Amino acid sequence: MAGKKKTKVVDKWKTKKWYNVMAPPVFEGKQLCEVVSSDEKNLVNRVIKRSLMDMGMQATSQMAMFTNLKFRIMDIKGNTANTIMIGHEISPAYLKTFARRGKSLIHQVIDIKTKDGHEVRIKIIAVTGSKVSENTRRNIRKIIVDETMKIAQELKYDELVQDLIYGRFSSKIYNKLKEITKMRRVEIRKSEKKETFA
Repeated sequence: MAGKKKTKVVDKWKTKKWYNVMAPPVFEGKQLCEVVSSDEKNLVNRVIKRSLMDMGMQATSQMAMFTNLKFRIMDIKGNTANTIMIGHEISPAYLKTFARRGKSLIHQVIDIKTKDGHEVRIKIIAVTGSKVSENTRRNIRKIIVDETMKIAQELKYDELVQDLIYGRFSSKIYNKLKEITKMRRVEIRKSEKKETFA
């Protein structure tokens, strides 16, 4: 009786390779993480999420903990995966702490274009110091839109990214709004870079 033909078992891990995923230059090219893949093509377009705290960035400890950044892998060179930042988001759980009795929460979504032509959707939340009238709400919304458009068109995308996550963008809007009513805070709760895929 003929013996059974043996099949060679291939250890899939031996075909895999580790890659260092790096942040874009605006974040000093810091390493975001390591990923493993048997084919580098499978890594392109993968989204990597990291908090400001994970990256050891200078920010208030509370905001660093609750601010998450999103990066997309664009290309692979050797064992290095290069990324671009495609947006950020403040944790919804943290945003819920803004809701207080006697305050007004105003949400606004604005599509902007940076000085160097990148299109970005920005979602803003403004919290007033006390309940405000519908007329004041309309005035707040108008100022948010006008100021956002004005600031954005003066910034390149990399500059915009830094202003968004470090609070400089929201501070400029806050300073404008407090001229018409008492404000508690303004936050850019989310940003999304418009992307096109071939």
